[in-house]
Amino acid sequence: MHFQWDWLCLGVLIISSVTAGIENEENLDADVEVENFDKQSQEADVDREKSSIEVVYQTPKPTGEVYFTETFDEGLSGWVLSVTLKEDMDDNVAKYDGRWEVEELKENAVPGDKGLVLKSVAKYHAISAMLTKAFFFDDKPLIVQYEVNFQKGIDCGGAYIKLLSSSNDLNLEYFFDKTPYTIMFGPDKCGEDYKLHFIFRHKNPKTGEYDEKHAERPDVDLKKFYLDKKTHLYTLVLKPDDTFEILIDQTVVSKGNLLENMIPPVNPSKEIEDPTDKKPDDWDERPKIPDPNAVKPDDWDEDEPAKIEDPDAVKPEGWLDDEPQYVPDPNARKPKDWDEEMDGEWEAPQIPNPKCETAPGCGEWVHPMKNNPKYKGKWRAPMIDNPNYQGIWSPRKIPNPDYFEDLHPFKMTTVSAIGLELWSMTSDIYFDNFIICSEKEVADRWAADSWGLKKLVASANEPGMFSQLVTAAEEHPWLWVLYILTLALPVGLSVLFCWPGKKSDEYIDFKKTDASKQITKEELKEETEEFEDDELEEEKENEDTGEDERREMEETKRELIKDTKKMGREAPVSEDEGEGGEDIYDDEEENEVPDEEENEIADGSQEGDRLNKSDSEDEKETNCDFEALG
Repeated sequence: MHFQWDWLCLGVLIISSVTAGIENEENLDADVEVENFDKQSQEADVDREKSSIEVVYQTPKPTGEVYFTETFDEGLSGWVLSVTLKEDMDDNVAKYDGRWEVEELKENAVPGDKGLVLKSVAKYHAISAMLTKAFFFDDKPLIVQYEVNFQKGIDCGGAYIKLLSSSNDLNLEYFFDKTPYTIMFGPDKCGEDYKLHFIFRHKNPKTGEYDEKHAERPDVDLKKFYLDKKTHLYTLVLKPDDTFEILIDQTVVSKGNLLENMIPPVNPSKEIEDPTDKKPDDWDERPKIPDPNAVKPDDWDEDEPAKIEDPDAVKPEGWLDDEPQYVPDPNARKPKDWDEEMDGEWEAPQIPNPKCETAPGCGEWVHPMKNNPKYKGKWRAPMIDNPNYQGIWSPRKIPNPDYFEDLHPFKMTTVSAIGLELWSMTSDIYFDNFIICSEKEVADRWAADSWGLKKLVASANEPGMFSQLVTAAEEHPWLWVLYILTLALPVGLSVLFCWPGKKSDEYIDFKKTDASKQITKEELKEETEEFEDDELEEEKENEDTGEDERREMEETKRELIKDTKKMGREAPVSEDEGEGGEDIYDDEEENEVPDEEENEIADGSQEGDRLNKSDSEDEKETNCDFEALG
C-alpha cells in the first residue's frame, strides 16, 4: 500500500510539472525561437530598456526586382514634404504642417534601425516619394508591404498609405487629400471602429470617371494590432487573376476577388428600377384587414375603466388622518440675504413628517385601486387575410443605360509614387521598411531581414510568465479564480497524499478496538475452559449421587420382592392360584432382568449426555425406576 501511495504522489507531481510547462509554452510566441528565454525575460523585467539579446542590424537589401524600397536608415532622402493646403477649410487648420522625424523605436529598438515617425497631434501630415520605377498593371502581381507601430496606442487616426496614380502634372509638393491615387491600403481607427483599408479607384470605361471600391471588412478582431504597441507587418498581394490577399504579420486576415468582394461592385447591374414608374393609386399592400362582418358583442362595455377602487380594502390601524406627509423644516432659517420684495415671502423647505415614519400612513386615506375584472377596452374587429392583397409594390426593371462589364479590374491606373496623407489625435506613429515588388519571396526575405529582427527583440524583451499572468488578470479579473484553482489543486493533492502526518484519531481508536477484541477472545477462551471443567465436576458429583440413589432404590425393590414371595409362601392357595402365583413369580423374575437392562441403558444414556443439566438427568432416571417398579 505504501508503494502505491508513492507512485500516486509521483504521478501528481509529474502532472503538475507538465501542466506548468504547457502553460509556459502557450505564452511564448510560436513563430520565434529564442534560446535561454527565461533568463532573458528576467533581465527584461529588471531593465526593459536594455535588450536581453545582442542583435547585429544591417540595412536590408532587396533580393530581386523591386519598384520601391525604403528603410529610413539614411534619413528622409528622396521624400518630399507637402506645402499645400486642404480644400474647403480655414487656412490655419488646412495646413499640412504636421511634423515628421526619423528615429528609433521607443521600446524594443534594434540598434541602428530607424523609421519614419509622425510626431504631431491634431495636425495634417503629408509626405511622399517617387517610386524607383512605375508599376504597370499587366501580367505581374503587385505586392505592397510596410511596418507600423502605434507606440502610444491610437485614439483616432490612420496609418495607411496611398499609391499615387501616374500623371504628367504630378507634383509631390502639392500632394494633398484630393491627389489622385490608384490604391489606398493600411490600418485606420477612430473610436471603436477598427479598419484595415484596401481601396482602389476604378475607372468607368463609359464615362471615364473614377469610383472608389472598398474591400469587404476582414472577419477577424483587429483591436490587438492597434493597442499592443508592437510593430506589425501589413502586406497587400494583388494578382493578375483579380484576386487579392491582405496579411498582418504574414498571416492572411482577408482575401477575395475584385469582381465579387468589393463594395460597391466593380460592374453595375444589367437592369435598374425605372425611375419614371409610379405605384397605382388602387395598389393594396395590406396583407391583413379588419373583418368587415365582425360585430361587437352586446355585453362589451367600452366605458368600463381599467382600474377601480378596492371595496374590500380597510384602512390600517394607526393611520394618521390629521397629519400631513410633509412639514416645514423646523431647523431651517431664512438666509440673511433674503429680500422679500425681490424673492417673495420666505418659506421653510418641506421635509417628511417624522410622525409618519412609525405610522402606516398619513393624510387622508383613500381606497387603493385594483384591476377591473369587467374591463375589456375598446372593441376592434379581428384581422383577416386581405383578399385584395397585391404584395409590396416595386418599380419595374429596365435595362441599365450605364451598364458595362470590366472582366479584369486588375488593369488599374499605373502607379508612380507613394504617399502618406494622415491626421491623428495620437503621436509617435512609427513607419518603416516599405517595399513594392512583384515576387512574394522577395517581400518575405525583406521582412525577415527587417521586421523579423524587431519581432525577435520584442519577444526576448517580453515580461516573464508571472508578469504576463498578472497583467492578464488585471485586464480580466476572473482569471484570478482560475489561477487559484490551478495552483490549489496540485498542491492540495500533494499535501493530501504525500505529506507525512500523524495518524488520525479514528485510526488509533480503530487499532485500540482491534487490540481489545483480541484480549477479550483469549479471556473468553480461558473462561470457557474453566466453565466446562466446573460443569464436568458437577456432572461427576451428580453422577455419584444418582448411583447412590439408584442402588438404594434397587435394594428397596429387592426387599419388596422378597417380602411378597414370603407372603405368598405363607398364604393358602389353590393349585390354580399356586400355578398362577408361580407364573406371577416367574414373570416377575423374568421381568427383573429387563429392568436391570433398562437401568443399564439409562446409565449409558446418562454417561453420553454429561453436558446436560443434572436435574434433567436425575428426573429421567427416577422415571425409569418407577416404570421398572410398575
